[in-house]
Amino acid sequence: MGRIARGPGTGADAGEQARRGPDADPQLASLMLAVGCRPAWVVVAGLGLVSAVVTAVGVAPSLPAWVRYLPLAASLLLFGLPHGAVDHLAPARAADASVTVRWLGAVGVVYLLLGSAYATLWVLAPAASAALFVALTWLHWGQGDLYALDALGSTHLDGAGVRAGTVLVRGGLPMLVPLLRFSERYRAVVDAWVALFGRGLNAAWLVAPDVRLGAGLAFAALTAGTLAAGYRPDDRGWRRDAAETLLLWGYFLVVPPLIAVGVYFCVWHSLRHVVRLVGIDGRARTALAERGPLAALRRTGRDATPLTAVSVVLLVGVAVVAGVRTDPPTLAALYLVFIAVLTLPHVAVVTWMDRAEGMGFGWSPRGR
Repeated sequence: MGRIARGPGTGADAGEQARRGPDADPQLASLMLAVGCRPAWVVVAGLGLVSAVVTAVGVAPSLPAWVRYLPLAASLLLFGLPHGAVDHLAPARAADASVTVRWLGAVGVVYLLLGSAYATLWVLAPAASAALFVALTWLHWGQGDLYALDALGSTHLDGAGVRAGTVLVRGGLPMLVPLLRFSERYRAVVDAWVALFGRGLNAAWLVAPDVRLGAGLAFAALTAGTLAAGYRPDDRGWRRDAAETLLLWGYFLVVPPLIAVGVYFCVWHSLRHVVRLVGIDGRARTALAERGPLAALRRTGRDATPLTAVSVVLLVGVAVVAGVRTDPPTLAALYLVFIAVLTLPHVAVVTWMDRAEGMGFGWSPRGR
């Protein structure tokens, strides 16, 4: 990509450069490493280490509910919910086009149609909707990490098979690995989503030891196979990919799932998408070049503020009108169902961005 170098005001030549591959944009790679990767590595490794030590010494402190739900609550304002609040601007910027009423209207229609359809499905079939949410998040979080690896200039992801495997592995780490050790807690969270609609999940098979063992072995084999397929001697990108994958395996095996997934959502997935938003915004790129990463992040934060505020107000309104209980599990369930409804159109927008930028799901061998 060549957007950092040119600043505001775009051209067809830069768009063509963007399609040549992620290694064409060293400034984006540098920002992804500094903002999207290193802070997440420190937080995830630190939490994982503390949890591993606690497990090793046999201490199992009973954390207050507010501590367990704090990362998820923080995601309302700290990167989590806001990372999707620039979707109305992102497609035009990804296409090197001006943000016009037509672009805004197109995104609005996508959100209205897909969000309304998914909200209706939650009312009619909450168990199926819960399964869809897990699958959709699996896909999207894998998609986000695939884009980040591309932005870092990774050259080992040079085939459709290894790229598909990477999406399945990276998305499955937060979606499947917690189930392997914390099965009852995992089930309780999903049960709470379905209970909002007066239904039961009836998924005892999901936490059965044989099912979890089989799923764990299959996922471990997929992880090993994907890393082996992408292996390149002395390839820094492959080593980083492998190290992140192993770090996340350990993290989600030892950190309780509510904390693990809430922290991951904020500091891993969302921060990487925020870097992407900086990368497609000419003014944010200029701020980055002239005043550094914090100035660029402030610029993107201002873009996200209006729709973040609207989303929070809408969420509170739904809670009040529906008369839901105010205990943490119920409020968390409502928030996650709300996120689910927004995730479907968000994935559609991000997938379109991938295609426009020739990265992530939009990659093709011809663009390499």
